[in-house]
Amino acid sequence: MTVLAKKEATARRSALGVSRLSLTIGRDENAIPLLADVTVRVERGETVGLVGESGSGKTLTARAALGMLPRGAHTTGQVTVSDLDVLAAGRKRLRDLRRTRASMIFQDPWASLNPVRRIGDYLTEGLRARGVPARVATGQALDLLDQVGIRNPEGALRRYPHEFSGGMLQRVVIAGALSTEPELLLADEPTTALDVTTQAEVIGLLKTMQQAHRTGILFVTHDLDLAAAICDRVYVMYAGRIVEQAPGSALFTAPAHPYTKALLEAGPSVHGDKVAIKAIEGRPKSLAEAPSGCSFRDRCPLADEECAAGVPPLRTHGASLVTCIRPEQVTP
Repeated sequence: MTVLAKKEATARRSALGVSRLSLTIGRDENAIPLLADVTVRVERGETVGLVGESGSGKTLTARAALGMLPRGAHTTGQVTVSDLDVLAAGRKRLRDLRRTRASMIFQDPWASLNPVRRIGDYLTEGLRARGVPARVATGQALDLLDQVGIRNPEGALRRYPHEFSGGMLQRVVIAGALSTEPELLLADEPTTALDVTTQAEVIGLLKTMQQAHRTGILFVTHDLDLAAAICDRVYVMYAGRIVEQAPGSALFTAPAHPYTKALLEAGPSVHGDKVAIKAIEGRPKSLAEAPSGCSFRDRCPLADEECAAGVPPLRTHGASLVTCIRPEQVTP
């Protein structure tokens, strides 16, 4: 295959393809379901949001893209990153994937770094593993630290994680994720520990990197306004299932699932008329404890006996694909 043909093949393949992924812990009568029929797609150069309450399965879905599954997990379905079948890959291929083609920004920066190794070691080890000379790797690390707003990058390379604040350490983790110029970036609440100004700077950096390398980004967040601003498409997740997907702008102006609408009403907004914030009744459920049929029905104001008959199939309503039997009542 010629170099041109390889570049064209790379451009065509999706950065991430999750197809009907189901995941359980344990077997037989002791099996605990965590994910059910999850389908998510991220194209090259695209930013895709994954939103939902804590415990809905967002982080687990993102980690599955790197083959980072819980101990004792059993899966069905398919997960591919570019052309690699992640669920069937061995340890060596998964190491190569995580080192060269996919990166993840974890929610907790303290858990991402070895506390007894210097920041410089963390930022350069991936580059050195790819054969980048030490001096060049150090130069790239300094440039990345400068881009994410770390003052005195030279001094930062010699410091240990405990010498940084949480926000500064999150910037370091973001720099590490960007260092290998990945085809896929999994961002799990990457700006949670940052102030609003720094959030904007980091998002701008991610977008610049994306434009330069056609990186696909899966952006996991609780911030619906942020997702609406930066995501091309958004998936809404509840109790281990995708309940709605739509283009970013359409999802927030015309939600088709009661859960999506409830999330929007539960968050404050600086746009439009002044409205009261409405809390979602009840508590989030895991897939294992969700009711039969529609998993949101015990918290949904539109639910009736028909919602308990079975898991609603995916259907088209407006610009959305939604698992609800009466989406027309959500956005009349």
